[in-house]
Amino acid sequence: MRADFRVVLDACVLANYGVANLLLLLAEKPRLYLPVWSEEILAETRRTQVQRLRWSESIADSFQSELRRAFPEGLVQGFEHLVEQCTNDSKDRHVLACAIHSKAEVILTFNLRDFTAVALTPWGVTAKHPQDYLLTLFDLEPLHVMHQLGGIAQKRGCTLEDHLIDLGRFVPEFSARLLDELNS
Repeated sequence: MRADFRVVLDACVLANYGVANLLLLLAEKPRLYLPVWSEEILAETRRTQVQRLRWSESIADSFQSELRRAFPEGLVQGFEHLVEQCTNDSKDRHVLACAIHSKAEVILTFNLRDFTAVALTPWGVTAKHPQDYLLTLFDLEPLHVMHQLGGIAQKRGCTLEDHLIDLGRFVPEFSARLLDELNS
């Protein structure tokens, strides 16, 4: 599958380097989906990286620059007029507005409670946990997903199994499924 299916990556997903790294590799050409975000999502990602995760400002800035370079079509603008129409959690209304404006049907977030079905359904948008979307991508393109994971493990200087165990802290069902596949 090679697609231009738009998916909004929430700041909490982008700030989680292990999960974001895999998702972004799967979005590189030939991509499985097209990641989208807004300036506000990117600013929130940077704040989280610097203030909570203690990244240096230069590394956080480098991450932002690389996102913009690798995915210039990912930046969504002009959605602000939709924010007041959104009824999900007030601090995440900009994320839903970004999805609506970009015609993304999926928002990937660890904060599912901020995106209730009642607020999203009228817009034809669903919120998914990153592991659920990764499982979907694995079901569609298992070799591609495993290839990308193998590349990450190699760059980290660890085995694929060790990388999956580490990734399991954030996406446990995805990690367990792929470890089962490797052991069968």
